[in-house]
Amino acid sequence: MILSILAAASGDPIRFTDLGLKPDVFSIGFFTLRWYSLAYIAGILLGWWYLLKLIAQPGAPMARRHADDLVFYATLGIILGGRIGYVLFYAPDMLLHPLRVLRLWDGGMSFHGGVIGTSIGLILFARKHQLNWLRVHDYIACCVPFGLFFGRLANFVNGELWGKPTSVAWGIVFDRTVPFGMVEPARHPSQLYEAGLEGLVLFAVLWFAFWRTKARYDPGKLVGLFVLGYGIARFVVEFFREPDSQLRAFAERTGLHMGQWLCVPMIAGGVYLVATAARRRVRVESIAGQESVA
Repeated sequence: MILSILAAASGDPIRFTDLGLKPDVFSIGFFTLRWYSLAYIAGILLGWWYLLKLIAQPGAPMARRHADDLVFYATLGIILGGRIGYVLFYAPDMLLHPLRVLRLWDGGMSFHGGVIGTSIGLILFARKHQLNWLRVHDYIACCVPFGLFFGRLANFVNGELWGKPTSVAWGIVFDRTVPFGMVEPARHPSQLYEAGLEGLVLFAVLWFAFWRTKARYDPGKLVGLFVLGYGIARFVVEFFREPDSQLRAFAERTGLHMGQWLCVPMIAGGVYLVATAARRRVRVESIAGQESVA
């Protein structure tokens, strides 16, 4: 249905309402399952499945027995870090209404906050099991694009985080993007741009680095590629995306969106990790399997 609408939209812009997308998957009584929640679940489950594939290879920094415990720490870091980061970076006024902070089902998660929260969780996990925390980060970084891909698709289904007005053929008219009475303009579907770059492209880069090179034996290289790749992708897409309404004045005053400013240290950190990874390489003794890798 969506493809036929897109194909027929050579003249008038595509209207989001014509796509038949809704935020809710289904409702039963007081329970409502949202695509946003399903995106988190799918990202975590697929990430866990892929992690098992990665740690089955020679030189893994952890064994299968660590995987379940690791998922718990990572999930807790994603939820707490993502929500706290959103409040601090994008909606500090919520601190005046603490109960709103707990309403996760209303949406509002920061990827940058999620990265910080997950990193703290992984460090605690590594210390508990006496593992190399940086190499654990390398393996987890390869799994994150699953969640990013599904999360951005959920943003699109929710009709949120839309792009700037555009005249391109694939521009989409979202609802409630301008004051009542004004003509809704077609906008960049920036959510799909991010799903492609942060999800598909970033996964492909990390897949190649892990399976076709020896990057996994250079502590920090894979996580460096991840934060560098995400930082660049997010920084670029923000030029096509509308800033959050409460931060529009901040963007006009500083010349960049909040998301772009938060990506600057990610890009710098990614460059550093990739550039210095080779000097951190040591003989890797497998935790899973028998083979040692120099």
